[in-house]
Amino acid sequence: MDIKRSLVLLFSSYSCLLFSQEKVIDTVYVFDNQMSKVKLFHQVTTITPQDVEKNSTNLSELLRFQSPMYIKENGRGAVSSPSFRGTTAQQTAFVWNGININSNFLGQGDVNNISYWGFDQIDVKAGGGSVIYGSGAIGGSIHLNNDMGFNRGFHTSLFSEVASFNTYNNFAKASYSNDKFSFKASGHQTKSENNYEVEEAKNYINRNGKYSNTNFNFAAAYKIAPHHQISWISEFYNGSQHYPIFFESQDKTKYETQNIRSLISWDWNKANFSNSFKAAYTEENFQYFGNIDKSKTSGGTGKNYILKNDFNYFILPKLNFNLISEFQVNKGEGYGSGIDHVSRNIGSVSGLIRYFATKDIRFEAGVKKDFIQNINSPLLFSFSGKWDATNWYNLNLSISKNFRFPSFNDLYWQPGGNINLKPETSYQFELRNQFKIADVKLSVTPYYMSIHDMIQWLPTSLGYYSPVNTYKVESYGIESQIEYEKKYGTHTLRSSVGYSYTKSTNLETQKQLMYVPLHKVFGNIDYQYDFLRVYVQGMFNGLTYTDTNEKRSDALDPYFVMNSGVSATLLKNYTIGFKVNNIFNQIYYTTAFYPLPKRNYSVNLNINF
Repeated sequence: MDIKRSLVLLFSSYSCLLFSQEKVIDTVYVFDNQMSKVKLFHQVTTITPQDVEKNSTNLSELLRFQSPMYIKENGRGAVSSPSFRGTTAQQTAFVWNGININSNFLGQGDVNNISYWGFDQIDVKAGGGSVIYGSGAIGGSIHLNNDMGFNRGFHTSLFSEVASFNTYNNFAKASYSNDKFSFKASGHQTKSENNYEVEEAKNYINRNGKYSNTNFNFAAAYKIAPHHQISWISEFYNGSQHYPIFFESQDKTKYETQNIRSLISWDWNKANFSNSFKAAYTEENFQYFGNIDKSKTSGGTGKNYILKNDFNYFILPKLNFNLISEFQVNKGEGYGSGIDHVSRNIGSVSGLIRYFATKDIRFEAGVKKDFIQNINSPLLFSFSGKWDATNWYNLNLSISKNFRFPSFNDLYWQPGGNINLKPETSYQFELRNQFKIADVKLSVTPYYMSIHDMIQWLPTSLGYYSPVNTYKVESYGIESQIEYEKKYGTHTLRSSVGYSYTKSTNLETQKQLMYVPLHKVFGNIDYQYDFLRVYVQGMFNGLTYTDTNEKRSDALDPYFVMNSGVSATLLKNYTIGFKVNNIFNQIYYTTAFYPLPKRNYSVNLNINF
């Protein structure tokens, strides 16, 4: 067989586990081969390319309206950071095709400097995942995934959009595959003057707010033998952000970044056995300009060399063993930060056992040990179970210990770096309840998280800041979502509404953490009739404190924002769309001082053939 047979058995037919069935079917090769396993035991929100088109401005907007995450954005298109379940941006892992891509220097990802076009799906997973995805996967993880299909022939598509504030957004994609070879290429460019105004917010003008970025993706796969496949994928990203200023007399600043990611994979798949060996290289380059007309003020280059092996074996028809080993060399060189040439070696070994007791009950238990140069890392564990109690109710239990090791800035920034920092560790528990009645699905997930040795930059007696392991954080809450989908002849209606309550407390002060709203509601409704499609989406965000003392006068007021769009497909291959964002002209902030735009518009054309 020339397919990922063991994955088919594990994720499509695990209840039967018929190893003797040997029929050849075409399948899809997914670069992150762990994601299908994760979805067996955990709630994962999948955002498709069609969903991306609803929020095509940037990844911040997409995650804000289509996931329970809180996104803190310093003005449209500027620096942006995510928060899962009351955690920080450093406690969120960005995963590119199974490879953790958080910055070596900051330990996080800038949401608006990560391209989200060119991916076949974006998966959002709340909850810890360090046993599989490593450092930073404490609050949750965001997965940017590509796949390769065979026997699909030639396809191409073009998306072009013109929007308010002189914004232009263009994306092109082409693919070809036969029974042995598959190739895919895409390119995306967006640029915007981004000069919006919000008169009601002290006559705010988004001065010097323009941005642009370009991204290219290339991927290929070849079946070299019935059970062996070689695959390759690369991404090249170039971005520029001008940071908003409040007065024309201020110096205009900007930030530029160039990223490279490349991965080669050799996959060997048989009926009860699979092995995936990956070699990857990732590089980040960034430059900050304190004055856009002068030379850079600071910057850095980070390079990662990664080897990863994922071995999967069915010991018995109901018992699966998974061994994941990884070795990395992380290198960094700073400019204007006091960071010279630094390097560290990281190794890790994870072992997971999955037991399919019956077609209704399954368990997964995992353990992981990291070996980080000059850092004492904890032993991590995870346990998950799922019980399909009835045809209308199932129960998921998840317990895990997760961690984040200090970044290069935490350790080596001068002055202030602290080489004696310990990793942050987290214990987490969640219990997901899912109900299904007719065409309605409801999930309710209470969770609890305890974070120890939180790394925080504090002022010193010498006048500069330095990171230290400080307080403990306790976070608990509930995430719920209700979904409905129904087809009536040529009519299709899909809807979903999510609600999250998040209480994240510094146990020393008993105060809510900054930029963690207690309440968030988000929802999407899609209606399609023949060639016509209409959608409406909305988001409510509750009161959000911007300091550590819960000062009400400085908090961000609650707000509700609604968007809507309509599109029509003509001659089968051509789709014209129109969108209105912030229909009700809501004045709202996701971070202090930087309001986001009022009502704005876009028109787009999508061609597929």
